[in-house]
Amino acid sequence: MTNTNAGAKNIHTVRIGLVSISDRASSGIYEDLGIPSLEAWLKQALLSPFEVFARLIADESELITNTLIELVDKERCDLVLTTGGTGPSRRDVTPEATLAAASREMPGFGEQMRQISLRFVPTAILSRQVGALREIEGHSALIINLPGQPKAIAETLEGLKDAEGKVITPGIFAAVPYCIDLIGGPYIETQESVVKAFRPKSAPKPTT
Repeated sequence: MTNTNAGAKNIHTVRIGLVSISDRASSGIYEDLGIPSLEAWLKQALLSPFEVFARLIADESELITNTLIELVDKERCDLVLTTGGTGPSRRDVTPEATLAAASREMPGFGEQMRQISLRFVPTAILSRQVGALREIEGHSALIINLPGQPKAIAETLEGLKDAEGKVITPGIFAAVPYCIDLIGGPYIETQESVVKAFRPKSAPKPTT
């Protein structure tokens, strides 16, 4: 799927992997909500053109790791977002499987997601989401584990705002475009009414 939102200034398409991890959804017991929620949010939030590579898989550690590797190494995704499998139950193995595919961990993403969720529920401390980089020759990607519920997905990505729309707690996606810049990926522009990407004033801008 390719989205070509009007107003995009960057001609380079962002390749985004979306992985929904659920035993029951992957076996057809119920409808997956993770991937549709992520796609809908990205359409609202991104001005840059993007292409989605979606995967619906079971809570199996080796399968998760191999799927992340495939999305980065073969599909050349710049960003991979996962949803599901980050709690404390025995079947929740997404963080470990993510780190098995990673070169380096980016702990700030998980820390900020828990801070956002703690504004709503004390059980946010049970969440084990991680952020990490997978780096191979000639290509790097950012991988982020997101919560499983659509409402929580949006909250952690775009942050919390007051009644006037002022940001109270920044969402994690505000830092994603600059992270992608730093690892050599395409320039990502966002719809500021949804989430404002933060870059230092000295950060270079694309010339085309």
